[in-house]
Amino acid sequence: MTLDIIKEEKDLVEKIQRSISNSDVVNTTLKTDERVIARVTDGIYRQPSSALRELISNAYDADAARVVIKTDAPRFDRISIEDDGHGMSPEALAHMLMHIGGSAKRQEKGQGLGITSSENPLLTPNGRKLIGKIGIGIFSVAQLTYHFQIITKTKGDNFRTIATVALRQYSDEDLNQNKSDNEYESGKVNIWREKASDINSHGTTIVLTNVRPQARETLQSKEIWAAIEQSEQTQSPDEQLLEPPKYHVGSVDILGQNMRVSNGTTTSLPWDQSDNPRTAFCKLVQCVWNELEMSNPSPQLDKIFDYYLQMIWTLSLSIPIPYVDSNIFDMDLTNWAYGYLVANEPKGSAKPILQENKPVRKILDLKEGLIQNGFDVYIDDLQLFRPIKFKDLPTTGHSLKKPLILIGKCKEEFAKFPKELSGGTLSFEAYLYWTPKIAPTEHRGSLIRINGASGTLFDPSFMRYQVSEQTRLKQITCEIFIHEGFDSALNIDRESFNYAHPHAVYLTRWLHSALRQLATTQKRISGEIRHNVREEQKNQYKSDIQQIALGVWKTETKDDFSLPPTVNVQNESENNLLEQADIVLNRAPTYNLNSANNRKIAPKQIPIVDAKIKAITQVLAAFGLLEHLDNKQQARLFKAIYQILETSE
Repeated sequence: MTLDIIKEEKDLVEKIQRSISNSDVVNTTLKTDERVIARVTDGIYRQPSSALRELISNAYDADAARVVIKTDAPRFDRISIEDDGHGMSPEALAHMLMHIGGSAKRQEKGQGLGITSSENPLLTPNGRKLIGKIGIGIFSVAQLTYHFQIITKTKGDNFRTIATVALRQYSDEDLNQNKSDNEYESGKVNIWREKASDINSHGTTIVLTNVRPQARETLQSKEIWAAIEQSEQTQSPDEQLLEPPKYHVGSVDILGQNMRVSNGTTTSLPWDQSDNPRTAFCKLVQCVWNELEMSNPSPQLDKIFDYYLQMIWTLSLSIPIPYVDSNIFDMDLTNWAYGYLVANEPKGSAKPILQENKPVRKILDLKEGLIQNGFDVYIDDLQLFRPIKFKDLPTTGHSLKKPLILIGKCKEEFAKFPKELSGGTLSFEAYLYWTPKIAPTEHRGSLIRINGASGTLFDPSFMRYQVSEQTRLKQITCEIFIHEGFDSALNIDRESFNYAHPHAVYLTRWLHSALRQLATTQKRISGEIRHNVREEQKNQYKSDIQQIALGVWKTETKDDFSLPPTVNVQNESENNLLEQADIVLNRAPTYNLNSANNRKIAPKQIPIVDAKIKAITQVLAAFGLLEHLDNKQQARLFKAIYQILETSE
């Protein structure tokens, strides 16, 4: 840093300190330490939700106990994010504005600015492990708007500091400007100070105004509603009418007025207005799992929710908050799950965890989630929790009636390699959770958390695991909690990895070994169960039709120990009266109708047709052909098959 820049920064601090009202505005410009980092003002993040994630992470790093987000849904004209963290002093604010990409976190400079622990620059003042790293998080708002306001105050300060920011688009840069890289102007800022009513108050509020049209339309699910409206206007008798998402926050017209009133309301939400924020979120999670009980074998968030609700779900997965029920490490696995410890050796095998009627954390001395940070995040009517359930899940026809859980813990020092090549120590804990049905389908895969936060969400490839056991991979949820290292393997947007980094290479090998151990363990347990119930299964699969379906299922899934989905055929009047099944087909209106040759199916033939349609359904499921069909599409498919089977010779 040049002497001129140092002097300029000190001058800015003094001007801010002298400001006592909005009539004494300080004018300055945003500057980056590296010219290339200015591209963040065009938005390096992929979704509007990324901006909220980064601002929540900043609040966490400021030791906030509570974050409140108001989105103005379904209009999304103005969004505010308020936290009760330490706030920013004029010195900290000046440093942030003049050093985009030059964060004081994780270095001694942060200690002097009061944004890191006085004892350890890798921790917050209150001892949390920092999420932020390079100092671009606040400028993720460029994904939503180029205009925002920062209102911040530290405890004991008689004044609060207000800054209005207008970001400059990188595309507007004059490439021939005669300035050094260290002086690239990323935007304009107006700053002033106002007398505070409460000297002990503290925290930061970010207000996003003039939300960009593209971002607002994304948040409003404009593309979905436009397609629905067009479908309604152009529908012909042969076309299927598009329907709104099952759950949505409503739609608005170009003037921001609510539209599409149905049953006296403009929204369709899984919670009631009278529910408290925690209950409302629990209902949001439960409605996804309820889809399995409604014969939807593969609940997908983009088929159930509008973008707003998908965004809430994504945020809930990415930030350091408690689980909706409980952390799996705090659970006693006795009686409800098979528990195993992952071997860290490449060719090792998982070992049973002794069932001691204790939480698995105490048995294995696990650290993840041990310290409760007291971090609560609210968005509109909801309090966010990690939307992952482990217990009380729907039953299936699989021979394993209990989940299989592999727990891992590992610390690799890379002692044979210099730190500059290895990236230093890598330490983590993990779980791999197997159950026949995972909801939503977006939870199939592996998710990596660093200090409790993640921007990558679940990776269905399990870090590029090359196997043919696709059915089993669709039955696994995995979270990996990094305690030390891996930070440098994250790309700048924190939404992807550098897979060539030594930590990523090591973690990939560990995960693939753990998956092989899980598959081996699951096959062995299933084999033992199958041996014990072999006679019962022989009786269950006596018919030739059922044997054909079972053979196809085993061939296509490559799993000798799982069973095809159970299928029930019923009359419409018997709805919900029969034993629960994975797939329920209504016999009406296809039965007892005149076929093309004007002959009705004989009553004695109905059981045969039922058996055939059950087998056909199981064969279709074996090839994965039902996963991408919604309930109505499935109903039309089965109706057509019924009519073919009913036709007499």
